[in-house]
Amino acid sequence: MIFDGLTVLQHRGQDAAGIVTSERRRLHLRKDNGLVKDVFQTHHMAELRGNVGLGHCRYPTAGSSSCAEAQPLYTNYPHGICVAHNGNLTNTHELTDVVRDTMQRHVNTDSDSEVLLNIFAECMMNRTGRGAAGHGCEAEDVFAAIEGVMEKCKGGYAGAYLINGVGIVGFRDPHGIRPVVLGSRQSSLGNGKLDYVLASESVAIDTLGFNLERDVRAGEAVFIDMRTGEMQSKICHPDASTSPCIFEYVYFARPDSIMDGVSVYESRLKMGEKLAEKVLKLHPDHDIDVVIPIPDTSRTSALQAAYCLGRPFREGFIKNRYIARTFIMPGQETRKKSVRLKLNTIKSEFAGRNVLLVDDSVVRGTTAREIVEMARDAGANKVYFTSAAPPIRYPNIYGIDIPTMRELVAYERDEEQIAKHIGCDWIIYQDLKDLEASVSTTAPPDQPLEKFDTSCFSAKYVTGETIGDEYFTRLHKLRNDAAQEERRGAPLKDSQSRSSMTGTMHSAPQSMDGCEPVSNDKRQSVTGAGSSCEPLNNN
Repeated sequence: MIFDGLTVLQHRGQDAAGIVTSERRRLHLRKDNGLVKDVFQTHHMAELRGNVGLGHCRYPTAGSSSCAEAQPLYTNYPHGICVAHNGNLTNTHELTDVVRDTMQRHVNTDSDSEVLLNIFAECMMNRTGRGAAGHGCEAEDVFAAIEGVMEKCKGGYAGAYLINGVGIVGFRDPHGIRPVVLGSRQSSLGNGKLDYVLASESVAIDTLGFNLERDVRAGEAVFIDMRTGEMQSKICHPDASTSPCIFEYVYFARPDSIMDGVSVYESRLKMGEKLAEKVLKLHPDHDIDVVIPIPDTSRTSALQAAYCLGRPFREGFIKNRYIARTFIMPGQETRKKSVRLKLNTIKSEFAGRNVLLVDDSVVRGTTAREIVEMARDAGANKVYFTSAAPPIRYPNIYGIDIPTMRELVAYERDEEQIAKHIGCDWIIYQDLKDLEASVSTTAPPDQPLEKFDTSCFSAKYVTGETIGDEYFTRLHKLRNDAAQEERRGAPLKDSQSRSSMTGTMHSAPQSMDGCEPVSNDKRQSVTGAGSSCEPLNNN
């Protein structure tokens, strides 16, 4: 079941995948770099025993791509706790010092998820002491620990902790930046109780045959007690206020998902409508012959834009579905190379025509420039470009890889300069107020959405960061494309291979590619020798 859920959420991360399950207070873990279908084979699934578990697809925006940072992550004390986390902490640097120096806990990776795990574990220890797993741990202890996490951790984060022998607790940061939804169904055991599921998007709940109950609210924790089967929830932050990331609706989420009560599909239809209105306002005498989407995310907006413009909608690009989403691919060179592997043109839709291309957003401009060139190579007379999102001019610091301003095509460029850079005749971006209206007007009356995190468009960060802070300087050093390529093991020039006496020595490669085994169970494997799913043994 967890495997199926991860498969339909694969679009959220393609770097690594992992599952941990709990069986009679034993934890069984399998994780590795790669897609869900490649990480888990039949013999792995046979070893993942138990009726409670966590799964995760990794999309790296912090740390490295080492499989040591693949999730779920684990700490053995207290109880044995695992975490699956979506988002970014913005005070990881300070918290790492607290975890290491004050809490006296070892931090083994650069992942902020490990910090989040250790802070929760410390808060749990302070509540429950040294009791045996599952004993002396009640719902109020779990909620108190989450309160401690939310008091200390800053940023956009959501996810779940599995507390061995106790249960699962889902959580969402006090601003509700990253999404979490809750589903339920009647238990197959026929005991009149409910089974529960937590996921980043409702599409996973639908696929698994559960009913969507609701979104986890900003600052809320949802505790599912594996001992009783009961579910309890509590708002764990006094100033919680929902400001979801608007980029989820633009690009990240699947169109068949419902997030904070809003249909992603319906919001994208609205984006297309608003975009068409702006095209007609700026170019009332336009000579557009055909509207063509850039697959796949922009298709919904392009369809509605074509309808409102009174121009035919055509599929001019065919996507190779076996190539990953270029926006979330690690590394600029990888993204650039993958554009033409991912897309090919139907030349008859371009030849001699003035085409309006619709994309969900323009980030670095790499994909846009290649696509405009492909349209011209296919014989387009004029190429116009539109974006369903406003210009992205600032970093996203809450879990989406929009890292540094200098790598953004809209950084210090106006629309005319951007059009020249990507090679189109003109470009039109969605206005921010229209993007916000596209989502808010689609929200149900009993669940209004009035605020959003729009930081990558507006530089207004709901957690209080300001462009120019030391945090952004540190972020640029860690997350620019060159730094990420280096961490992935790209060859360094001789001058880069070792630091000077005043510099910083590069870390030695981790043994076994960062996948040291952590085994706490010596029982015989149900599949015999060669299994890679011994409890908490990833090698």
